[in-house]
Amino acid sequence: MITKVGLADIENLSWLSKITFVQSHGHSASEKEINIYTRYAYSIGKLEKELNDPESLFHFIYYNNKLAGYSKLILTASYPKIDSSPLAKLDRIYIDEKYLDKKLGQVLFDFNLEIARQNNQKGIWLYTWIENQRAIKFYKKNGFVIIDEKDFKISNRHSNPNYIMYRSF
Repeated sequence: MITKVGLADIENLSWLSKITFVQSHGHSASEKEINIYTRYAYSIGKLEKELNDPESLFHFIYYNNKLAGYSKLILTASYPKIDSSPLAKLDRIYIDEKYLDKKLGQVLFDFNLEIARQNNQKGIWLYTWIENQRAIKFYKKNGFVIIDEKDFKISNRHSNPNYIMYRSF
């Protein structure tokens, strides 16, 4: 089951955002840097601002009535090296590692793809960490190509290299 995330869900969103980020990126920087990043990036205040943005669409996915993952899709989010517009940005898609074998990532991805299409977006782009081979393989299987690279800042001292991947419709 997939549900839209609202302000009433913000504590669950903050909790899930932190644990799934640590699961997927926790080994990419020091524990202290990761903790500082997640406390800021997934704070109630920051998430509340994001949820209040009408172009940002958050969704939870459940497995056997248990919260298993979430996504954030931003509509009309251009990228300088893509000429087409409007474009959607798949800003986040995270599945709790306990549910990775359930194919929920594909279900949530397809759901977001359909939202982008329904909103007349011409394509979808995203960032993915260069060392996350599982994600890169997933996105390539779903028609994405690597178009650029950019560093993702974890802290003042640490950044992770990311690919920018794109799929047109």
